[in-house]
Amino acid sequence: MNTNTSQNRRNRIEANFERWLWRFRLISIIPVLMSLLGSISCFILGTQEELSALHKLFNGHFDSDKSILLLGKVVGGIDYYVIGIALLIFGYGVYELIISDIDPRLQDLTDDRRNILSINSLESLKQKLTNVIIVALIVTAFKLMISFEVDSIVEVFQYCGCVLMLSFSAWLVGQNNNNH
Repeated sequence: MNTNTSQNRRNRIEANFERWLWRFRLISIIPVLMSLLGSISCFILGTQEELSALHKLFNGHFDSDKSILLLGKVVGGIDYYVIGIALLIFGYGVYELIISDIDPRLQDLTDDRRNILSINSLESLKQKLTNVIIVALIVTAFKLMISFEVDSIVEVFQYCGCVLMLSFSAWLVGQNNNNH
């Protein structure tokens, strides 16, 4: 009888601890909220870059000599957008993996819409983030390469090497998407 009471006590302690442990997962709402706020910040910064470029274009502060700078601003805005999307995917993924499925996504009738941000494993989250990060790196490299001045044959080879690596990265992302 004494061992039975002791066993019941252990079971209750274990059940209470597991309930507390299960609720503790909700602390992951902090990175979810911060990544969503970061995403909003990136979208705002990207929009500011795009509006700044349009403002310069339409107000006559633009000539053909400054076209590379203007193009750099446009690509910079796109870079912010891509980073914002990565933060959005991260926030959705952490929420779905740790807290709960996103119910409105599951209620959508079409399978295509239902699977857009479907993240059912850590591997799936890593895959989606890797793809977006590679795209962000390609956009950033493109932005830097726009203003790259070639003064020697070595710089031509460096430029060609960058283009080759970017192409290879894009091909790898495409191959990886075809395998999944």
